[in-house]
Amino acid sequence: MRKNIPLGMYRSVEMTDNTHAQHSVRNATNAQRMHSYGVQNSRWYLFSTERCKPTACNYQDFFLERKNKNILNFLSFYINLKPNKIMNLFWKNLFGKIPSTAAIEQHEVELLNAMRRYDSVEKSVELAEYQQLFHEVKSANFIENKKTLKNRKYKDTEEYRNQTKLQKLEASPSIKLYFKTLQSAELKQYQDFESTEEFELLGDRKKVKASPKLLKLKQFQKSAAYKNYMRYHNSYKIKELDDLRKLCSTDEFKAQNHFWANPHRWQTTDEYVKEQRYYTLHKNPDIQFFVNEKPERFEPYRKRKTVFDENFDWNTLDKSDWNFGFHYASAQLIGNHSFANEKQANNEGRNVNVDNGILKIHTKAEKQKAAAWDTAKGFVEKEFDFTSDVLQTAEKLRINGGTIQAKIRCTGKIHHAFWLGSDAKLPHINIFHFDGKKIRLGNVNKTVEDGAVVNGLNPAKFYIYTLKWTKKELLWLINDYPIYRTASNIPKENMYLVFNSFISATQKGDSGTLEVDWVRVYD
Repeated sequence: MRKNIPLGMYRSVEMTDNTHAQHSVRNATNAQRMHSYGVQNSRWYLFSTERCKPTACNYQDFFLERKNKNILNFLSFYINLKPNKIMNLFWKNLFGKIPSTAAIEQHEVELLNAMRRYDSVEKSVELAEYQQLFHEVKSANFIENKKTLKNRKYKDTEEYRNQTKLQKLEASPSIKLYFKTLQSAELKQYQDFESTEEFELLGDRKKVKASPKLLKLKQFQKSAAYKNYMRYHNSYKIKELDDLRKLCSTDEFKAQNHFWANPHRWQTTDEYVKEQRYYTLHKNPDIQFFVNEKPERFEPYRKRKTVFDENFDWNTLDKSDWNFGFHYASAQLIGNHSFANEKQANNEGRNVNVDNGILKIHTKAEKQKAAAWDTAKGFVEKEFDFTSDVLQTAEKLRINGGTIQAKIRCTGKIHHAFWLGSDAKLPHINIFHFDGKKIRLGNVNKTVEDGAVVNGLNPAKFYIYTLKWTKKELLWLINDYPIYRTASNIPKENMYLVFNSFISATQKGDSGTLEVDWVRVYD
């Protein structure tokens, strides 16, 4: 933030060597006060209503050429910016339309932690196993097989039918008689006799009656046991029985029969083990988190590139990315200086400290002599009643677009500002400017001066002030709430970050502090 000329009414008149042409009259007390610098190769004269004496100013590479004098001096003046928009955020803030600073920070912390956790789980062996099991367990074949294994009745199985048929055949009285006969001595005696030439004698009744041996064999031949034997011998029933006995005696059949006979057979399968593993993994908190997460919400954070992340974890300026004082293209100009029309001396970083990770720029009521720029005299030594400071990143960080954020609060009825500056003095972008009464923001370029005034927020409370700078527009936000946007004169220059506090000539003067918790720049 640059400082304002303490003039009530001023006229800006473009000059040639011999003529004057009045262009505009502006009321500086009602306009937004922004410090900026002149336009290269233009010649301007400022008229004070108090003195009414013109002072000629020519901007050429940040030097002032005074007429009839071959002296190069530096000139700084204030553009009184009339805001395009006045926004009262009191009711929106009161009724929660603007998220709290703590809520925004907590949300971002939780989201970034969630993104890191998501990425970690995504690479885990457990998730890979879970996803493989998911496709298997949820497949139509798996579900159908489980249904079959759980619901199929044992009586409907081939094993049950074979086992039952075997048991039925073995329990059959006639088949039992067959095997009894098959093992009997009578059958063996009969079969042995059947292979002799005497077997034909069994057809001679007289000889059968006369011979006890033949009579016994004839009686066996006509017995029910022998007839039953002849019925089953080499029959399909006995063959079926033999086949069933062979089948049912195998280990494979026994295992299958035991499996199907078990009403809790599903719990004995490999599929059940896989299913239980799947459910165990499904209950895993990390996998539950991964499955239920919406990774698309991470996309804005994945796309952004962190250019600058300042958390003020340093204690001295020489260990930081910041320098005190203003920054100019010419090394001959004094960087740490003050202005004659202001009430504070910029104090070479001595009014800056970091306390518990918070940057503080203190404006103190104390007398001090310092170099001051006077529009009529150039640099002069002046005794000030207050001291303050300016910090900038001109030598360490310059940006050309992106998202710039800072968490800021301030106290005291004085000016506090966070802005973007450039070597060419213009453009100049106020991301945050508290003028002692209201919060202001805006953009100053060679042809456009626009911005907004924000009412209803307490500057003593931390808020997150954001500028989104693209090739097409500038967008200002406070706690993610859009405040103002413009598509006019988007800067093309590389710009650096600046924090400063100052007391204008129109202000009574007060002590105060500008506090910054963090600064972030994303590409």
